[in-house]
Amino acid sequence: MTVTRFQDLPLDDRDREWNAAEADKRVRKWAGAEDKPDAKYRDAHIWYDADNADEFGAYKLPIADVVDGKLKAVPRAVIAAAGIMDGARGGIDIPKKDVGPVKRHLAKYYAKMGEAPPWER
Repeated sequence: MTVTRFQDLPLDDRDREWNAAEADKRVRKWAGAEDKPDAKYRDAHIWYDADNADEFGAYKLPIADVVDGKLKAVPRAVIAAAGIMDGARGGIDIPKKDVGPVKRHLAKYYAKMGEAPPWER
């Protein structure tokens, strides 16, 4: 169980729509990970199950999409991930020890957006 390293991805436009399934298709293609996940694919997510790193289902909390050939954090994806960490959609099933690091990771993107994450409001 692992929280991904903070990538400090550039932010895309705030009004960009977020569709996780469509973003996943673009990220897989961009990363060359159409058959199995790799390190580039991992960079689009906040958390993954390291014991099952070769399975796409092991990756949770996607926050990025490929825009103009570059991986960018999508503000609406960051907001969605933060909402899940704050209990939306039934929350998320990750080890308790990872909750703090995931929230700190997301908080860094909130800071880039000039906002506070929901758990700090």
